[in-house]
Amino acid sequence: MDFDLTLILLGMPIAFVLGWVASRMDVRQLRMENRQAPKAYFKGLNFLLNEQQDQAIDAFIEAVQNDPDTSELHFALGNLFRRRGEYERAVRVHQHLLSRGDLEPDDRHRAQHALALDYLKAGLLDRSEEALLKLEGTRFEAQARLALLANYERSRDWEHAALIAKKLESSGQGSFKGRLAHYLCEQAATLLAAADTTHAHMLLVQAMETAPDAPRPRMDLARLQNQLGNPQQACATLTEALAAAPAAVSLIAPLLAQYAIACQQIAPTLSQLQAIYVHTPSLDVLDAMVALEAANANSTTSARDWYARHLEHEPSLVAAAKWIAGEKLEHEQFHPQVQRALDHAVKPLTRYRCAACGFEAKQYFWQCPGCQAWDSYPARRVEEL
Repeated sequence: MDFDLTLILLGMPIAFVLGWVASRMDVRQLRMENRQAPKAYFKGLNFLLNEQQDQAIDAFIEAVQNDPDTSELHFALGNLFRRRGEYERAVRVHQHLLSRGDLEPDDRHRAQHALALDYLKAGLLDRSEEALLKLEGTRFEAQARLALLANYERSRDWEHAALIAKKLESSGQGSFKGRLAHYLCEQAATLLAAADTTHAHMLLVQAMETAPDAPRPRMDLARLQNQLGNPQQACATLTEALAAAPAAVSLIAPLLAQYAIACQQIAPTLSQLQAIYVHTPSLDVLDAMVALEAANANSTTSARDWYARHLEHEPSLVAAAKWIAGEKLEHEQFHPQVQRALDHAVKPLTRYRCAACGFEAKQYFWQCPGCQAWDSYPARRVEEL
């Protein structure tokens, strides 16, 4: 059979045209898909910036469906679910990422970290711990250790918390001596609840050595010494605390006055607090001085006199209410009603307020119940801030 070159010459342009058409169709389809994915992505981003999280989630889901291999969209979607409190859906998104074989090592570590945060927020502390421990040696190591620290604190596992805090400090993440002292004090409190005063005493001494300028170890040790029947030694410990942590004088003064009265060291303690009060006027120091004056048989100054002197320098509604409580009014029959109204008005002023989150409480907390921050409460009450 003769070979016809004419057919070949005619077929080559046709093949070229068909190839060109096919390539144009592929490029057009690719452009259309790429156009759809960013459009959905930016639409979701716009909703997110406008705090419309429901619409943002719908847009991101649409984007993920158009391009299931886009890991960034999965991360954005998982984070949105976690912020909304839909932890189960967030876990599924991040588990799906981890199940992919084509995921880069860095993205895999990132997904592992996100999954650990999902578990932590959901309160699944054991699963969170397991996920976080897998991040040792990755670029998420420091973040994982901080999350582990929060995990152990929430579960009150103070020994493991101390190990993580020491690792963080040794890696240059800041000083954790204050926290380590708190952990020792918490362990001591547990031992005291079990009547193990010997080991509790050892831990409190260790806490003092760990953070010499922290007030809590000495205050807890003074309570233990007084409990063991040695208020004089408790007074000496609190006097050391005043020198080591002068900013905590408002917390220390009431305890010091109580133990000074118990061991009959009223006069020297009163003089000490008076000298402090001159430079640092405080309602709690004032109350401690009033208690000492009341227990002093040779006292010539009444409680009302102290509160009146305080009002000369500080416009305090709390001090005014306490002064009026001991004052005889012209219409004394209305005194109880007036006093009740004043006491009600000053209650919010006698609270402590967290400097980190603003959580207010009647009593002083070393760790904020609201945001879990340590030492975030100023020693002064709301009225004095």
